[in-house]
Amino acid sequence: MDSKYQPGLFEENIYREWEKKGLFSAKVGKPFTILMPPPNANASLHAGHGMYTIEDILIRYKRLMGFASLWVPGTDHAGFETQFVYEKHLAKQGKSRFNFNRQELYDNIYQFVKDNSGLIYSQFKKLGFLADWERSVFTLDKHVLETVIQTFVKMEKEGYIYKDEYIVNYCPHCGTSLSELESVHVERKDPLYYLKYGPFTLATVRPETKFGDTAIAVHPKDKRYKKWVGQTVEVTGLLGKFNIKVIADTMVDMKFGTGVVKITPAHDPNDFEAGKRHNLEIKKIINIDGRLNELTGPYVGLKVKVAREKIVADLKAKGLIEKIDNEYTHAVTVCYKCGRDLEPTIIPNWFIKVEGLKKPVIKIIEDEKIKFYPKRYKKQVLQWLKVMHDWPISRQIAWGIRIPVWYRINGNEDKIWLSFINKKGEFKKGGTIAQFLSEGHSLDEIKLGLQQITVPLYKEEKVDYVVSVNEPEDGRDWIQETDTFDTWFSSGQWPLVTLKEEEYKTRFPTDVMGTLSDILPFWVSRMIMFSLYQKKQIPFKDVYLWSKVVDSKGQKMSKSKGNVINPIDLVNKYGADAFRASLIFGIGTGGNVPLGEEKVTGMRNFVNKVWNVGRFIKMNRTSVISNPSISLRTGSMRNPANEVSVNKRDNASLDFSLLARNDKLNRLNKELKITKKKYIKFMDSYQFSKALGLVYEFLWHRLADFYIWKVFKGDKHSILEVGFGSELGE
Repeated sequence: MDSKYQPGLFEENIYREWEKKGLFSAKVGKPFTILMPPPNANASLHAGHGMYTIEDILIRYKRLMGFASLWVPGTDHAGFETQFVYEKHLAKQGKSRFNFNRQELYDNIYQFVKDNSGLIYSQFKKLGFLADWERSVFTLDKHVLETVIQTFVKMEKEGYIYKDEYIVNYCPHCGTSLSELESVHVERKDPLYYLKYGPFTLATVRPETKFGDTAIAVHPKDKRYKKWVGQTVEVTGLLGKFNIKVIADTMVDMKFGTGVVKITPAHDPNDFEAGKRHNLEIKKIINIDGRLNELTGPYVGLKVKVAREKIVADLKAKGLIEKIDNEYTHAVTVCYKCGRDLEPTIIPNWFIKVEGLKKPVIKIIEDEKIKFYPKRYKKQVLQWLKVMHDWPISRQIAWGIRIPVWYRINGNEDKIWLSFINKKGEFKKGGTIAQFLSEGHSLDEIKLGLQQITVPLYKEEKVDYVVSVNEPEDGRDWIQETDTFDTWFSSGQWPLVTLKEEEYKTRFPTDVMGTLSDILPFWVSRMIMFSLYQKKQIPFKDVYLWSKVVDSKGQKMSKSKGNVINPIDLVNKYGADAFRASLIFGIGTGGNVPLGEEKVTGMRNFVNKVWNVGRFIKMNRTSVISNPSISLRTGSMRNPANEVSVNKRDNASLDFSLLARNDKLNRLNKELKITKKKYIKFMDSYQFSKALGLVYEFLWHRLADFYIWKVFKGDKHSILEVGFGSELGE
């Protein structure tokens, strides 16, 4: 044997041997089950995926402890994420999503995902993961689609689903609304404009939204403006003079600017809430494409930032700007994918009423029917649940599970607005069905090229709809909702679609759900919610929140910083064991995982130490066997009465009375039993770093440095017992 372990010569062969022996599927025994958090189907391995190692460790450990451990893998279609990636792919070809009708775009993305999927599984295998790959589930599999749609139908029937126009964070570039959890807040320096508003001066960073103002607000306790509350004042604007009401609301910060703010309910979430409190008019002046609309006069069609520059110049020319603070720093909400500013806007969205659904989740967590590791995350998820708002579950994208709602066309032709691509490939935007029919387009053409529809919700404008998997067959014309489900709505039902039907009696709830703490509110809380709603059971007993992988300096990895580490490069260079160990060794529970080549090198040295312990034992075993005058049982001169055949000898045949007579082995076995007991305690309480540290200390500094190199030096028959005794074999 070489004195240096070369993983490249062994790891793939070992994995293939596991596959031949069928070690990936669960055997007979007490069930232990983990559902793999599904990575994006078209993703490739990054450093964070390395933390799946935690689940692999648990699966192996439980298998060795006699459990029928099962790790069910799967992949997520990742709606918005995947469409964003595909649109970047299209942009390189000089195309956009508007070059395709809805079905074409969906089919193209599906093929794109199919062509690029499978890579991450091959990389997981390179890390040695013991998942049952033949049971892989994709979130667009037929049975998953059926479950997700059935859940929506049931919830809508029971009054948990509703559609409403509500202010959401919308990304004009990506073309979809984003939940509060998908919105990133960045600190930025922007000009703060002090505008003259009739008798007032007020400060704003968004002068372009002034066309949508429907009130001026002051704080109720602000004595400076008390006499103005309830009055209507005349304001000179860019489109002439207009009257606006002064209201008092506690949302106003008296220390911001002059203590006077303009209220634009259609384009600011705080203003929207104030507008509801004071029954203000909602004037939408920015379309979902990020351009100003016809209510803005000469600025119609301009994108927000361009419009802002032109509006500021015109306000200056009219003497309507008192001053500009160019050093104003504030938090700006941006898209977590493209990084562009999000536009708060009001669009129809499908929502889940969460109040009745989240209460049992809170009770379950408070009663510790589900336990969180580290424990501090229990408090975190409870805090989030208690302030959780109704959940917008629709996304304005094509890639995903289309919401099973159908709108009646007959009698509503002039109410349903839509955009579509006609048979000539032209993008027809923003008109009613009646308008497009009058232009000579057929209903079939509109349906085929349909991009997005907007349906009024209120009073006499309301359009009837039905919830159905298929188009109603009642002789009338129907058109389907174009929104798709938020990915968290479908992936939130992961525990309901991953096991076989009969396994829900034996493997549900599953044992552990491991994932990053970042998606604790996104995903974990919603899996609990759906499981309690559909099955009246918790989905898993324990939640283990992985540590976050950072670079060796503790900084988050990013391409812009140039500190991204490719795990496969490290595996190819140092081996899977060294890489895996580097993610676990010396890490405090819930702390960041600093990953650098130096640490992986250190773990490579430990793996090499293990190799050399085995090599030393094997070499001495060979030495003893090659001398026919030495008995394997006692190391004494040949005596037929106590000789044991090499070929027939196995672990079970050890005579422990002989081991007990050997003081050296007796001491080692006692120490081993103590170590094993501690190890099991650490593993059962998810203290993986301590467990690995214990093994590291025992194997390197006790077994190797002390017992083998010092105590057993030259005592070859004892070395044999160390190498092949049943205790050490475990």
